[in-house]
Amino acid sequence: MERELRTLSVPEGVAGERIDSALTRVLGLSRTAIVRLLDDGDITSSGKPMGKSERVVAGQIIEVLLPLPLNQDPIPLTPLDGLTVVYHDEDIIVIDKPVGCAAHPSPGWMGPTVVGALTAAGFTVSTSGPAERAGIVHRLDVGTSGLMIVAKTDRAYTALKEMFRSHDVIKIYHALVQGHMDPSTGTIDAPIDRHPKEDHRFAVVADGKESITHYEVIEFYRAVSLLQIELETGRTHQIRVHFSALNHPLVGDTTYGADPVLGKKLLMSRPWLHAIELRFNHPVTKVPLNFRAPYPPDLQACLALLSDPVTP
Repeated sequence: MERELRTLSVPEGVAGERIDSALTRVLGLSRTAIVRLLDDGDITSSGKPMGKSERVVAGQIIEVLLPLPLNQDPIPLTPLDGLTVVYHDEDIIVIDKPVGCAAHPSPGWMGPTVVGALTAAGFTVSTSGPAERAGIVHRLDVGTSGLMIVAKTDRAYTALKEMFRSHDVIKIYHALVQGHMDPSTGTIDAPIDRHPKEDHRFAVVADGKESITHYEVIEFYRAVSLLQIELETGRTHQIRVHFSALNHPLVGDTTYGADPVLGKKLLMSRPWLHAIELRFNHPVTKVPLNFRAPYPPDLQACLALLSDPVTP
């Protein structure tokens, strides 16, 4: 089996932890995968195999012999075609995430993740937060493409989490929804939580979490509207849930009531949704940053099928 030797220096954020816990956080692999490597003697320090109960110290050099490919592991640690690093410095990474990639590992997900892809590409991400979400300060759905920020350092992670809580990060999306929005500009203020009967979905519910979405129509086409959307809050599936609740589901989003016939006609097999712009001050230097990501090919192909814009 082809192997890859990965040499790493233990970051301060995991100093004092057991080796299995520390490497779970640093490498983005499952604890089961780390334990298997330890049992096989594939994790060494100063030329000696490490035991599962050993604790690591900051700056300690550890060598990990990784099997390639890692398809048998819950968290594939392989570079991901289509994932573009738009910007990076010593504190943050801004990526353009492709569709079909999860932000981080989760139960039942066996596909690629942002954490695994970045680690495989040689980036080190912050070890703050839950181990499986290392460096992740906000998420995009597997079926949503576009811009994401990932923290490389603990100081950036802490600052970015607070910036998202304080709504200091401007998140702009484009979405194609069914029907013509009326009014053409508005705000949706409707609480969201788990669907009362279907656990895989979310819904507008009276006692849900505050959820606020601002929108403006970019263009009307026959039977659909192209919108620019700004999220004031960041609930799971927020855009999809809010527009579905208004009877304007996203084209291709059959989970939330989209017309499958229309979706097939427009070649959409996922929700037409793209995180197109991020604006924020750098979490450490405070320098204003602004990033935009072009539509991926599937969304461009869908728009090309639409007739000329119309006046509603």
